Amino acid sequence: MSAMQKPLLIRVEWDEEAAVWSADSDDIPGLATEASTVDDLTDKLKQMIPELLVLNGIHLAGDIAYEILIRRFDSISAHAA
Repeated sequence: MSAMQKPLLIRVEWDEEAAVWSADSDDIPGLATEASTVDDLTDKLKQMIPELLVLNGIHLAGDIAYEILIRRFDSISAHAA
């Protein structure tokens, strides 16, 4: 991928029930992983992204730019203020 191409988009969301961060991407076929912390998830992604791109026949050249969009929904009591 060249520096001129837009970064690959990775969505990361907190799964409250499973207590893990999960990641997926429309730009990286087959990407689906999870970890207990965002740092651990980022480490996994750094290894998985190039491997999945190669497995999907996507040519690699230079650096692979990616963007992580992290979402976590929560709520607090209005009485906490």
